[in-house]
Amino acid sequence: MIILKPDTTEDQVQLVVARVRELGLTPHVSRGKERIVIGVVGEARRVEPGVFRHLPGVDDVVPISRPYKLTSREFHPENTLVRVGPVTFGGTDIVIIAGPCSVESRSQLLETAHAVKEAGAQMLRGGAFKPRTSPYSFQGLGEKGLEYLAEAREVTGLPVVTEVMAPEQVPLVARYADMLQIGARNMQNYPLLKAAGRMGKPILLKRGMGATVTEWLLAAEYILSEGNWQVVMCERGIRTFETSTRNTTDINAIPVLKRATHLPVILDPSHSTGHWEYVTPIARAAIAAGADGLIVEVHPRPEEALSDGGQSLKPERFAQMVREVRAIAQIVREVQAALVPAGGGPNGR
Repeated sequence: MIILKPDTTEDQVQLVVARVRELGLTPHVSRGKERIVIGVVGEARRVEPGVFRHLPGVDDVVPISRPYKLTSREFHPENTLVRVGPVTFGGTDIVIIAGPCSVESRSQLLETAHAVKEAGAQMLRGGAFKPRTSPYSFQGLGEKGLEYLAEAREVTGLPVVTEVMAPEQVPLVARYADMLQIGARNMQNYPLLKAAGRMGKPILLKRGMGATVTEWLLAAEYILSEGNWQVVMCERGIRTFETSTRNTTDINAIPVLKRATHLPVILDPSHSTGHWEYVTPIARAAIAAGADGLIVEVHPRPEEALSDGGQSLKPERFAQMVREVRAIAQIVREVQAALVPAGGGPNGR
């Protein structure tokens, strides 16, 4: 990590960038409020820090101790804001994404899209390609489902996020979606991560069901290393010995990530519990723990859903959840505003 002096000129920045590239390394420039930092990615261990220290404008060269570099707060201390159309993740307001697990039909999607918008959702989710445990389960409508999502965006104004499952699907899905989702089963599909990163669209990266936080951040590192910093981390529960819920919600991951990375963090209370009765309580807990938003499954008739009906909220229950989590978010903001001036900053105890 090359830290530049506050008065460094743009010519000096480009001189450092050029020197990094000459050494066969990849520079990533981060422009903060006070300083510019250049992250150096590659086999940097074979390069002596002194190679950069003598360059004009360089203040210091500091090794990043974490195995993940670009995603680390050591490299980028300020929160990254991820923008999807008019929606911003990582700002002062929480973002709520909602919609059906699968796009089943045009009428089902449009009905759900109108309902979640009326309830307060800012984005629409829906699976056009569905990775399922069983090959005999509903696999999604494919491109027709993407067309329905695009139509729903047109009539409601809600940006769309949908899952992409393979590198060759990335251009197709990116043509229709405002944000690409990489699901839990594909978190370590490295060719997919690279292809999605190169596309430049915002990415929603779900945690693998057996992945550690470090492995998850290293998956995000693949995307950032392709030049795409528009990544939102999504906790969706991990697999443990417990069988009373579909997965075990790792609430711990929210404050851990908020401390470790500058990327926004949201939670999926639908997949992390697997039961609609638990979705709202876990959603409340996520916002209280500091999550930047939620992604929730909503279906007008869950008993008829072709996938994950048991964890889907009906529109009226979703509307109540939105009211509750926004109330909690407001309380959290008020508490933080009251404590910080009194010395209760993020590094306090």
